[in-house]
Amino acid sequence: MHALLRPFCAALAGLAALSYLTLCAHARPVTDDNGAVVDVPDKVERVAVTNIFPLAAAVTAYTRSGETVIGMHPASYAAAKNGLLGELWPAVLEADTSFMTGNVLNVEALLALDPDVVLVNAPDKRTLEAVRNAGLPALAVSATKWDYDVEKTRESWMRVLGELFPDAPVKSETVCAETERLASLVKERLAGLDEKSRPSVLFLVRLSPTEIVTSGKHFFGQYWASAAGGRNAAEHITLQNANAVITMEDVHALDPDVILLTNFTTAQPEDLLENRTEGRDWQGLRAVEKKAVFKMPLGLYRSFTPSIDSPLTLLWMAKTLHPERFADVDLKAETKRFYKTVFGAELTDEQVERIYRPAKAAGVGAARAR
Repeated sequence: MHALLRPFCAALAGLAALSYLTLCAHARPVTDDNGAVVDVPDKVERVAVTNIFPLAAAVTAYTRSGETVIGMHPASYAAAKNGLLGELWPAVLEADTSFMTGNVLNVEALLALDPDVVLVNAPDKRTLEAVRNAGLPALAVSATKWDYDVEKTRESWMRVLGELFPDAPVKSETVCAETERLASLVKERLAGLDEKSRPSVLFLVRLSPTEIVTSGKHFFGQYWASAAGGRNAAEHITLQNANAVITMEDVHALDPDVILLTNFTTAQPEDLLENRTEGRDWQGLRAVEKKAVFKMPLGLYRSFTPSIDSPLTLLWMAKTLHPERFADVDLKAETKRFYKTVFGAELTDEQVERIYRPAKAAGVGAARAR
């Protein structure tokens, strides 16, 4: 090296080292669901949520702020707009949605949002790489790592949120305490339930003019049916995630005791009860004859997937499948208590009613969301 360049290069090296030390002084490590250690800012204030859809609601509720999530997927936005999230924290409806189209990320649009952290669906290596190559901290969050066990998945998400927001008003221990209380209530009421007393439950994850998608053994319906005292009518299907496509003939062959519609479809119970889905005949099914067709709740997010308010879904489903065992349990009171204790939100009777009678519009744009 030329002698005249040595002082200049030494100065550059010193500046680089100083910059690195300055960055490290204002960053802290968080381990994501892929085992990667990701440096995030000391204070995370701006979060973009790509294709791990329930996390937009979880971050908003956990921080009790509609300003934390500055970008989310359109499918997450539809749930926020038609559920309680946008009502309790209206600023979240100002979040940008233009950086995601389906599962395709627009990196330039994401960079324009200037997020502190980007949350990405853990198996999506392509999106993780694109975000990291753009110089942004990308945290992998998984919905599948625990074989679709809703509670284990939600617990992991609480861990991630606790690390990202150590000073958040919602504390993981408070969520855990309320979760344990409601889980114990359900377990106590279902004690002694024999196999014959478990109704068969068919989850209609998606129902459109072109397809019927249910939950097989390896999707969230398996957990829900078992935990709430039922049997997954389609547990013999081994296809994972939302790949369990069935026909109307399959539905009649299964002839479930109960049908549960998720909020990933715009279909409502009356569409089946009144035989209003073109080209399909629901008459003659036990669930239809008994009027045992229900729409799953929509509180902060679509309740079929894990959510920060999943404990209420468990109570609702157990009470729906076994009303006689939960006759004295006031679902409205329990819902108000959970939201007040965990989120500091005072719900009205009307808001509680809407959780358990969600709007048709919540399913718009959610056909491929999970």
